[in-house]
Amino acid sequence: MNVRKVNYKDQNAPHEFTRSLRQTGFSVLTDHPVDMNLIETVYSEWADFFASDNKNKYPYDPVRQDGFFPFKTENAKGQSLKDLKEFFHVYSWGRYPEELSNKTLDLYAQLLELTGTLLGWIQVETPRDVSSLFSMPLPDMVTNSKTNLLRIIHYPPLDGKEEDGAVRGSAHEDINLITLLVAGTQPGLQVKDTNGNWHDISCDPGCLAINAGDMLQEASHGYFPSTTHQVINPGNQIDNKSRFSMPLFLHPRDEVALSKKYTAKEYLDERLREIGLKK
Repeated sequence: MNVRKVNYKDQNAPHEFTRSLRQTGFSVLTDHPVDMNLIETVYSEWADFFASDNKNKYPYDPVRQDGFFPFKTENAKGQSLKDLKEFFHVYSWGRYPEELSNKTLDLYAQLLELTGTLLGWIQVETPRDVSSLFSMPLPDMVTNSKTNLLRIIHYPPLDGKEEDGAVRGSAHEDINLITLLVAGTQPGLQVKDTNGNWHDISCDPGCLAINAGDMLQEASHGYFPSTTHQVINPGNQIDNKSRFSMPLFLHPRDEVALSKKYTAKEYLDERLREIGLKK
């Protein structure tokens, strides 16, 4: 499971990044242009927000999918137990807490700009016989998309009353084209190899983890694997503290054809029903 750490500034970064995605479904990016001080400030603001009752002013809309999702709202596909987390969905058009500064929106814009570059890398580095399967170039799929989602996640400390088998993030694959994950504030992210073994993914400050989602797997007819990953519970009392993470899920426009079977909207709606977020 050779998930490569790729220096964004290296000349061969597009090739190494795409090769890691192809071989493992994941890549870790260093020396990227996203502002680290901004990331730290955003984490701090959301820690205060989740610790307050203000979060309950923004109950999630099951149709629009924006707002605050309370603890144990979501389950992974095929899992009956709910994940031990709460989260807030930030869209460019959605509700946004008035208690926060606009720094989260600034971070959203920086991450979105970077994902555009990464999709361009993937498009260029993908073999012609695979890229010809795309209904349009990957960067074009997300132009003016309204479903790009920044999810702010809080995994509270465990209290010892959890159901047997309940974990912070059950084993799952992401729905979207690619996910750009700002390093979590605590360890816990793991990916699964083809032999069923789990491997820790770095949460070093300054790193971004990028993974292929199910939509990219569908569009590439399996060339880019959507790798199973999870967030495990803390292993001891010292590590039993709040964990925060911020994945940006990059989605095509609703009408974009992923394959002969699905448009992006059809695929997304099916999955939201499977994970309990939509009826």
